[in-house]
Amino acid sequence: MADITLRGMTWNHARGYDPMVATARMFAQRHPGVTLIWHKRSLQAFADRPIADMAGEYDLMVIDHPHVGEVARSGMLLPLDGQGRDAELVDLAAHSVGASHRSYEMDGHQWALAIDAATPVAAWRPDLLEEAPRRWSQVLDLARKNKVAFALVPINAFMTFMGMARNLDMPLAGQDFIAPEHGRQVLELLREIVALMDPCCLECDPIGIFDWMGNTADAPAYSPFGYGYTNYSREGYCAHPLNFCDAPGIEREDPSGTVLGGTGIAISSACSYPDLALDYAFWIAGASCQKGLFFDHGGQPAHAAAWQSDRCNALTRNFFFNTRRTLDTSWVRPRYAGYMEFQARAGDLVHACLAGTQGIGKTLQLLKYAYQESRK
Repeated sequence: MADITLRGMTWNHARGYDPMVATARMFAQRHPGVTLIWHKRSLQAFADRPIADMAGEYDLMVIDHPHVGEVARSGMLLPLDGQGRDAELVDLAAHSVGASHRSYEMDGHQWALAIDAATPVAAWRPDLLEEAPRRWSQVLDLARKNKVAFALVPINAFMTFMGMARNLDMPLAGQDFIAPEHGRQVLELLREIVALMDPCCLECDPIGIFDWMGNTADAPAYSPFGYGYTNYSREGYCAHPLNFCDAPGIEREDPSGTVLGGTGIAISSACSYPDLALDYAFWIAGASCQKGLFFDHGGQPAHAAAWQSDRCNALTRNFFFNTRRTLDTSWVRPRYAGYMEFQARAGDLVHACLAGTQGIGKTLQLLKYAYQESRK
């Protein structure tokens, strides 16, 4: 076989980059003459950069599912069904945690394979707190003691807004996106706790919060919502390893409704070696790699085999056992073409409201208009 090079793009964090490099190295060893090179982009660019900008440049792309709407009918990605691997797809669907696998399906095709699973969960410092709260009233009690912090940069402010609404069984993504009385209730809850926390939370993403909690002796002891990172529960990653557990319920001890995150691996339709790319994608999404090499190099698997693994849990302070209920009951946000623009605008609107620079009524009015514009 002549020398072949495949190029991939992922996101710039140990969880997003290190497992891809490790699996690429192993793949090359098993396929002499093949080189797989992974590039990385910032977390914000990962969320914002259109797939169209990458599909012509890279063979493999790590994507998140809200982008599926923009690519489903564009021809930019290779559909993974109909490639002679449908039995493998059925098996992956059966062993997906939560809706991770299903979130990459649209218009009758599978556009990516889930390789990373995440949703907002709670994190706490066991040296500073005896146990994590299970409902919102208990979270507020801790906040009054200066023990709570969570990520509220625009994207996370909006994810938390939607997650709290879904936990309260409020419909989302209807004609006005959210009923005014529901939106007001959630924004008032958020404003109440924002007033009790360090203002820096409005400028932090989950990584910033977990770095703070994990590397500062007198940091806040608890974060109710933040896309989970097993890295911070592994020995040696930070000075004070964090325990992760189910998110709190708002009015009941039920974590359901958090907004599904995670990533999947997709293949460009312009890839010159689709069979090799398929081999790699299905291998890293499979049980053996997910609970082995992928996990061992900092990955956060999407396959149930890893979430159920005693070894994976022992090495992460039972991260997977303790957050599985939240993941399995998480909500898949809209994925229509145009949603990503709405998400960016909505994040800015909710953030401005929480920062006190915009009223609740105005925020909900603008949120409605932004949503309706995005659906046109």
